[in-house]
Amino acid sequence: MTIRPRRSVLYMPGSNARALDKAKTLATDAVILDLEDSVAPDAKEVARAQVVAAVTAGGFGSREVVIRINGLAGPWGRADLAAAGAAAPDAILIPKVSTAADVFEAGAILDALGVPERVAIWAMFETPLAVLNAGAIAAARHETAGRRLTVMVLGTNDLAKETRARFVPGRAPMLPWLAIALAAARAHGLEVIDGVYNNLSDAEGYRLECEQGRDLGMDGKTLIHPNQLAVANEVFSPTAEEVAQGEKIIAAFALPENALKAVISLDGRMVERLHAEMAERTVAIARAIAAIGA
Repeated sequence: MTIRPRRSVLYMPGSNARALDKAKTLATDAVILDLEDSVAPDAKEVARAQVVAAVTAGGFGSREVVIRINGLAGPWGRADLAAAGAAAPDAILIPKVSTAADVFEAGAILDALGVPERVAIWAMFETPLAVLNAGAIAAARHETAGRRLTVMVLGTNDLAKETRARFVPGRAPMLPWLAIALAAARAHGLEVIDGVYNNLSDAEGYRLECEQGRDLGMDGKTLIHPNQLAVANEVFSPTAEEVAQGEKIIAAFALPENALKAVISLDGRMVERLHAEMAERTVAIARAIAAIGA
């Protein structure tokens, strides 16, 4: 599986043509061109046309390009999905995925339309039913119609709305749901992107939440403003010390005398082969980030 940094995933409203152009210049690993929450009902069709034109024109460089459509059960979703499929972005984000059937439906439509295999499906995890069905949703990627599923995106605002949980520092009410989503995703080889932080004036709280998401195991964070990019890119990048230690562990297990060992001693502590596997990912993601910078 190709390692791709997703430290920062920035939402940009599809109805704002200037924002779509600006997305091509920002230091974000991925951009979500949004047709759903950030677009008013009377602007849906204009937004769809603008987003398709922007994706078709290209110019996003190394940034991963994702289109978030409206729900398939609503009046715009199917037309959104067909248009997004024709534009062939890197991925299409399906909102309010609550069962595996939602993934299968989107996948079957894309297949019927002949959309290239490289166009992935990302799934929004934002309803109580999604929490209860997390394992089945993530496992959908093993079925033919769900094979495009690669990423799960936490929709914490909608989770709060649907559950009536309060936003409090530390997100204690949501931690069980975040952990469930993360465990389900990892069990089936999916990436996980944390939800947004709403208070743009609270820099300290935002950094703490980025660090919390990183420590939980998230791959990155969805963002609502370009001012949030620098912190997300910093927090979700391996530190120089982590990369150096990872390279040291990899080198130690590569020695002929350690080739068949499950556990070795390194700098006075026991290191297992699983640590070497973790180190390989750390080094790989650091190299991928460096390649973006280059």
